[in-house]
Amino acid sequence: MAVVTETIHEMKGYKLHIVKTEKYKTNTFVWKMKAPLSKEDVTHRALLPYVLQSNAKAYPTSTVLRSYLDELYGASLFVDLAKKGEYHVITFTMEVANEKFLSDPTPLLKKALDFLSEILMNPNVTNQAFDKDTVEKEKRTLKQRIQSVYDDKMKYSSNRLVEEMCKGEKYALHVHGDMASVDEITSESLFAYYEKAMAEDEIDLYVIGDISEEEVKAVVNEKLQLNARQPKLLENVILPSKRDVQEIQEVQDVKQGKLNIGFRTNVVYGDEDYFALQVMNGIYGGFAHSKLFINVREKASLAYYAASRLESHKGLMMVMSGIDYKNYEQAVTIIKEQLTAMKKGDFSDQELSQTKAVIRNQFLETLDTARGIVEVLYHNVVAQQNISLDEWLEEMDKATKEDIIKVSEKIQLDTIYFLTGTEAAQ
Repeated sequence: MAVVTETIHEMKGYKLHIVKTEKYKTNTFVWKMKAPLSKEDVTHRALLPYVLQSNAKAYPTSTVLRSYLDELYGASLFVDLAKKGEYHVITFTMEVANEKFLSDPTPLLKKALDFLSEILMNPNVTNQAFDKDTVEKEKRTLKQRIQSVYDDKMKYSSNRLVEEMCKGEKYALHVHGDMASVDEITSESLFAYYEKAMAEDEIDLYVIGDISEEEVKAVVNEKLQLNARQPKLLENVILPSKRDVQEIQEVQDVKQGKLNIGFRTNVVYGDEDYFALQVMNGIYGGFAHSKLFINVREKASLAYYAASRLESHKGLMMVMSGIDYKNYEQAVTIIKEQLTAMKKGDFSDQELSQTKAVIRNQFLETLDTARGIVEVLYHNVVAQQNISLDEWLEEMDKATKEDIIKVSEKIQLDTIYFLTGTEAAQ
């Protein structure tokens, strides 16, 4: 049974991905732009989508733009930024009612695609510069976004772990760029960067819904024409050679310590043991029945939370936990012991089958939303793979105990980062 079927068309300057489904009463359009992370560009990239979604030539103010969305039966438009391995990805998502379900004959699919193309192709620009007021307003908001990561200590400690662990690697750059670079951006420099991104980024447009493939192709062909390009791929990514484990402690005025531990998995999306790694992470720390949750949180009562997650395109596994500073040594010891247990095969068949069932449910739940479908399919673009969703589930299901032991043995502890309160320093 095909979970989801995707057809891909080569258009001028981008790929069009169509997923036909009768599951939703809406049509969803997702435009993704991907480029290798770089210190010079990352802050421009973090600002750009927010400026583009504020207004456009045809919709010169946010008010005009938003009221037009309301006219399209309350269509929504929002933007998002992500790091996928050492790539930076900008996403525009637009959702609109499917006209088949309306008594009104308005051609919403066409209008929505027209609107999206206006936002992307005809921005509010005069003399090679974006509207100055819009840029200044969005710069202020971007600074708040960067500051909010500092204020949220869970996010802050996750970021600090990555900065320390991946020092000298592109992955250490923050998805929102850096505070110091925001001030240097001008309306002119941002427009120059917009032209560069539109000419060079690898671009993918996903259209999901109960739609006519021919109609979608005809509309996008008319509206969204770009110059042909070769996707910019990462230059040889050099992984650091094996080194001694780094331990970093940072003191701030926090009530609860944040312990974040980074491992190199030496496995990325598309590798043959990637599916076994997914299951391994699930048993180790991915879910409420996992070893970290039970041993660190429940049995030893050391942590307020304890979990692990994978960065599939960079080959990292991160453990996050909230602990009191006096429990630091004991918590680190138990977290290490659970990985040793995985390497020894010290987990039951029940843990294995329960984890696979939870992963399957989570996966199918993700595919219940149009945006979830895109997130899962987009892994193939990032990794230059062609793994179907059915194949994903089959391969994960096939992972044996031996496969999981084998992939666990590849995992190496790299960095331990602990954010602790001022009382600990005294």
